[in-house]
Amino acid sequence: MKLNPASNQKVYFASDFHLGVPTPEASLEREKKIIRWLDECKKDAHTIFLVGDLFDFWFEYSTTVPKGFSRFLGKLSEISDAGINLVIFTGNHDLWMFGYLDQELGAKVIYDPIDVYLNETKLLVGHGDGIGPGDEGYKFLKKIFRNNFFQWCFRWLHPNIGIGLANFWSGKSRAQANDTEQRFMGEDEWLWTFAKETQKTTHYDYYIFGHRHLPLDLEVGDNSKYINLGEWLSYCTYAEYSEGEIKLKTFEG
Repeated sequence: MKLNPASNQKVYFASDFHLGVPTPEASLEREKKIIRWLDECKKDAHTIFLVGDLFDFWFEYSTTVPKGFSRFLGKLSEISDAGINLVIFTGNHDLWMFGYLDQELGAKVIYDPIDVYLNETKLLVGHGDGIGPGDEGYKFLKKIFRNNFFQWCFRWLHPNIGIGLANFWSGKSRAQANDTEQRFMGEDEWLWTFAKETQKTTHYDYYIFGHRHLPLDLEVGDNSKYINLGEWLSYCTYAEYSEGEIKLKTFEG
């Protein structure tokens, strides 16, 4: 993907909003905060990248989507209608996007990491799930979750049952991962390891990922950085590109 923002335009990156948890009240408060951030971005944005796990669960049936998030989806429509590029990546919690957001929001939905050129700056951007060393169990599950046959089978469940099961599984997965997500793993940070291994053969100025839930800004090699976008349940962090440089920032302190 090649983009050419002008000198007075910026490109924004955020991920892991996890709208829908832990309670409807907390999710709504976070949703309103995200909308305030989007309003700020709208003032000078060329493109906004939302890099996965926007929802704690999302599955598009033929005629049904999970209820809620109307303020958030309305704001994304407004941004797209204003002529700002909107790029949405699927994450491990919301990988079942099948065209609804493309059609309703005018967004470009991406399912795997991609190369992005911002003028002369080269990025690798993706949610980050299922890449790098380890996590073989999830990599196997991801193949099942993305399999057309298993998706077809899930569609035959009534949404009350299917979404209920998915929310239970999502909560169980999050509880099991909580300890790992809250601590920096040093040299064992798998996405940092992936970036350093990739850099040996292919140069990127920046590796931009979510999924990890920790805001990280780490050197990969000469003139290369790995940035993890963190999450919006605790950190409310995002990345901002301006004139060839990407910085990790926090919204509203």
